[in-house]
Amino acid sequence: MRRMFRSVIILVALVVCSTAAFAQQSFPSKPVRLLIPYAAGGAVDILGRTLGDELSKRWGQPVIIENRTGAGGTIASQVLVKSDPDGYTLIIIASGHAINPYLYSHLPYDTFKDFRPISLLGSSPNIMLVPANSPHKTLAGLLAAARAKPGSLSYGMSGTGTSTHLAGELLKYMAKVDIVAVSYKGGAPIINDLLGGHLPLSFNNIPESIGHIKSGSLRPLGVTTAVRSAVLPDVPTIAESGVPGYDTAVWWGMLGPGGLPADLAAKISKDCAAALHAPAVKQRLDNLGATVAGSSPADFEKLIRDDYNKWGPIIKAARIKGS
Repeated sequence: MRRMFRSVIILVALVVCSTAAFAQQSFPSKPVRLLIPYAAGGAVDILGRTLGDELSKRWGQPVIIENRTGAGGTIASQVLVKSDPDGYTLIIIASGHAINPYLYSHLPYDTFKDFRPISLLGSSPNIMLVPANSPHKTLAGLLAAARAKPGSLSYGMSGTGTSTHLAGELLKYMAKVDIVAVSYKGGAPIINDLLGGHLPLSFNNIPESIGHIKSGSLRPLGVTTAVRSAVLPDVPTIAESGVPGYDTAVWWGMLGPGGLPADLAAKISKDCAAALHAPAVKQRLDNLGATVAGSSPADFEKLIRDDYNKWGPIIKAARIKGS
């Protein structure tokens, strides 16, 4: 009897494992929804659509982009955590995701327990922009104007706690200037207001702004990383323009719901890495100023936790809170 019982248990285990393996091998067997927490035309949207097109070709199933904007990405994240953990709803987040627990005291999810990290997709410097007809020709000139009239200048950013917001707050802290943050639901609306003359200054991701920079409709004053961008080699860093030690960037990654099986997350991660390094995709992202990654789930999880620990004390000291 014991031998028969043991045989049944082994048989059931083999069936379960075989079923799970088959499900992962056959994934996806229907369209995949990819949530984008920011407005169409921004860097996350550009990355999502570029990656989604390549994954669609590889998977033989449509990847449907769904923009769910607002609240620093938390609205889209809440949609994800409520979805079935079967891989058919995924999200691309920006680096602000890691610090949202410091900004919003009543998040409708747990930033670590309710998500399954899949892959770091890429990274980029942010860039400080003014309209082409702005009187501010250099960062030094802009800082002088800000110091002469504290609070007279405002800067656009993509929501509380986003990388563009932190870039602005870091400049305020290190350069000891008072400039006012204005929140938008993504980078594209910021650029529209810059072009329309409704905003004097912004911090944006390079992929969403490089076209306007190269056409001459926007003037870059500095990139936010410690080294210059390969696609904009003539644009100085903020550090070399008068704010020594200034250095910050943005990264983007893919998450699934917390209950997503680890093996399926690993499969999607591997597929993302292959798609990102497809020659056409890599060239497009390189041309837009993004550095392609394609990490393992474990490495991406470590990055999220490292950023959470890195920025926490800074956000608390600056008393930044989500709206």
